Amino acid sequence: MSFTNKNKKSKLALLWKLLLVAGVIALMAIIYLDSTIRSTFTGKKWSVPSTVYARPLELYEGAPLTVRDLKTELGMLGYRFVSRLDNPGQANINGNAVNIYTPGFQFSDDLEPARKVALRIQDGSISQLSSSDGAQLLRLEPLAIGGIYPSHHEDRLLVQLSEVPEPLQNMLVAVEDNRFYSHIGISPRGIARALIANIKDGGISQGASTLTQQLIKNYYLTSERTLTRKAQEAVMALLLELHFSKSEILEGYINEIYLGQDGPRSIHGFGLASQYYFNRPLADLPLEQQALLVALVRGASYYNPWRNPARALERRNLVLDIAVREERLDIDLAEKAKSRPLGIGGPSVTRNKRYPAYLDLVRRQLQRDYKEEDLSSSGLSIFTHFDPLVQMSAESSLAANIANHEASGQSKELQGAVVITRPNTGAVIAVLGGKDGRYAGFNRALDARRQIGSLLKPAVYLTALEQSEEYTLATPISDDAYTLALPNGDLWEPKNYDLKDHGDVLLYKALAHSYNQATARLGNTIGVDEVVDTVHRLGVDQNFPALPSVTLGAVDLLPIEVAQMYQTIASDGFYTPLMAINAVLDPKGELLTSYPLEVDKRFDAASIYMLSHAMQAVTHEGTAKALEWLLPDFPVAGKTGTTNDLRDSWFAGFSGDMMAVVWLGKDDNTSTGLTGSSGALRVWADIFKQRSRLPIQNLPPENIKMVWVDQDTGQGSQPSCTNTIPLPFVEGTEPEEEIRCQQGATKVIDWFKNLVDKI
Repeated sequence: MSFTNKNKKSKLALLWKLLLVAGVIALMAIIYLDSTIRSTFTGKKWSVPSTVYARPLELYEGAPLTVRDLKTELGMLGYRFVSRLDNPGQANINGNAVNIYTPGFQFSDDLEPARKVALRIQDGSISQLSSSDGAQLLRLEPLAIGGIYPSHHEDRLLVQLSEVPEPLQNMLVAVEDNRFYSHIGISPRGIARALIANIKDGGISQGASTLTQQLIKNYYLTSERTLTRKAQEAVMALLLELHFSKSEILEGYINEIYLGQDGPRSIHGFGLASQYYFNRPLADLPLEQQALLVALVRGASYYNPWRNPARALERRNLVLDIAVREERLDIDLAEKAKSRPLGIGGPSVTRNKRYPAYLDLVRRQLQRDYKEEDLSSSGLSIFTHFDPLVQMSAESSLAANIANHEASGQSKELQGAVVITRPNTGAVIAVLGGKDGRYAGFNRALDARRQIGSLLKPAVYLTALEQSEEYTLATPISDDAYTLALPNGDLWEPKNYDLKDHGDVLLYKALAHSYNQATARLGNTIGVDEVVDTVHRLGVDQNFPALPSVTLGAVDLLPIEVAQMYQTIASDGFYTPLMAINAVLDPKGELLTSYPLEVDKRFDAASIYMLSHAMQAVTHEGTAKALEWLLPDFPVAGKTGTTNDLRDSWFAGFSGDMMAVVWLGKDDNTSTGLTGSSGALRVWADIFKQRSRLPIQNLPPENIKMVWVDQDTGQGSQPSCTNTIPLPFVEGTEPEEEIRCQQGATKVIDWFKNLVDKI
């Protein structure tokens, strides 16, 4: 008997020890969970992505603008076109008259207030402008073109509870947790109801989640349905309620809840959902739109208003009915809201604003100054030079031209890249990394290193023109066959594209017609090392060996590197680093970093002026002569580029307000069947026809003198003579001799004299 009692006591002691251990473990778990909640739910609760903005559209009298472009911009910004302006974010267009009610915006330099604007557009520019506050120069809010997201791709626009309409709060509580303000984080009645249902179903089929528990599940836990996870959820809900007020918990829920999917980006929180579905701030939503957002809480995909409008409308009306039943909404207001449509914006407005190639450039430039973690979690506002209208034209032009070439059956699987800048600032305003501008794949503009061919030739001629005592645009150079003995004993014998020799030609004409033999001879005469140095001064940082073939472009560069090179030429010899970013602001609107214009004069004005003159000749008498009819009466400068076996088709050029580089080719580096003129040039011309407003200016420096010369010999001539053209010269280098052309009676006498001599 005593043995049995001892055994019982031993078992009881063991049980107490186990209970004690379990209690200690449970207490430690609770302490850990409590610490987790207090440390993470205080301060910075979420990783908020950085938002990237385009340039703002400036409005002032005389600004170049069409009604079509303004309507497109307003549409991308999510404006509603109405008959009468009642609220910010509305516009009215009647012929050439446009009325806009702007919502205002905090820029990096100033706050642009909400205002009503009336303007008239005539002949491609704003002819009249007036505003409610008298402003004559104003900016529309910039288009949000993307974000830099954390790895989980969650996006949200944080709001404070004071910014959330009270009816929305009431409807949310009525539908999701009507006893929210009275329970302690869990609902015993709900737990009992769920327990009975789960016993009947033989598993975890029903939850008993309060708003607090839903917040815990979404913020800390997974959606797995196990008793252990549910127990953890309940304990954490109790702890959350212990440390934080109902207002703080409700605000957390409103910012955390999942409400939609935009491609890879998940829409979290009512603040961002309001912009995503309605293009309006949460505080401005009418009751029926607030109810729709509450309806999405139960299933953002199932009740998606674009894919399932009838289902979404039914759920929205049910939300209104439940709020009335729970006495949290007036019945008259609910009935009025139920009579109204969903009122969502078009999905194309919100979903298609993706510009992956440009955002890639933005991210790479930001990484020089910011950590990746800060970019993806600190809620920065990044203002860029991106122009959505120019980007739109680039996308349509590239896609259409590639489609035409592929339809001919000669150029299958073509790809392309485009980089567009402003010559006076180096601002990158558009980037295309492939023929599908919205596809976030291989970014050819930044990563496709291809041979540039004749695009390098301007560097050869610029090197020569800097030696103004030796070379002018009228210097005759030989385009006869050229042979160069290489150090290894091989012979280098470049040939012209047309396989013909052209004898002596003027220097400018050799560039205009892209003669390989003349260029190779010139480049190797002045020194390949000198040419390479010029390429570096133009802005190409990549090092490459100074081989003779460099003179003909046997160099692999990225389209963005070519753009930097031609940017320096377009900006009159001033090197300006290509920049996508204008400024970075913190979440409070304070300026963190600005990116001012940087300028470095690398070439004298006269040499660049003469080079630009020769590059204009490319477009009206040389390899880009097609621009004479593609862009009539609109002077531009540029250079075609074609590589061996027609693998790459290039064109780089500029007007007074735009510089662009276009590349066409295949990813497998096989032949495209296209030259620079038949391929890339057509894309470039189409973009400039749509978007460039200012032809090339090319104003001569003070030391430049225009002189008429004979086109064949380069000797001085007169305007009245045939076969003469005006060319710019640095003063003191113009031709000393002048051809006296015969006129009038002298020509007749010489004609008879020649006739007599023949007899």
